[in-house]
Amino acid sequence: MENEPKPAAFSIPVRVYYEDTDAGGVVYYANYLKYLERCRTEWLRRIGVDQSDLLRDPGIAFVVRSVNVDYLKPARLDDALVVDLDVDSIGRAQIHFRQRIRRANPAAPGGWDELIAGAIQIVCVNSAQMKIASIPPSLRSRLETPQ
Repeated sequence: MENEPKPAAFSIPVRVYYEDTDAGGVVYYANYLKYLERCRTEWLRRIGVDQSDLLRDPGIAFVVRSVNVDYLKPARLDDALVVDLDVDSIGRAQIHFRQRIRRANPAAPGGWDELIAGAIQIVCVNSAQMKIASIPPSLRSRLETPQ
């Protein structure tokens, strides 16, 4: 169907716990950023990238440079969510992601409510100096290989 979103490159399930919510049982806005981060971390694990190993050798880390998030609908206590990511582009030292958070809703078009839509840019840095560094070629090939 035309209106159904294409499947994401990578997805993880997330359950909303009491600790994630405000007094009204709605997910606190900053916690969505944690869900997005978890998805990017699990994607790296899935493609065989251990961030602890990257810190040791070659001494690099990925850090968030920019985030643009549209909060479309609230998630609530006990909701079962799906956090998705798609890689938009990979540059010399940066990766641009499109990410979203959805909740199943059989009554919604496509069967989902889209709660969050975001564009996130991460950059590779030398972890000792916190200065931008090129993504090593061996790592780049893993990042660019579709899973």
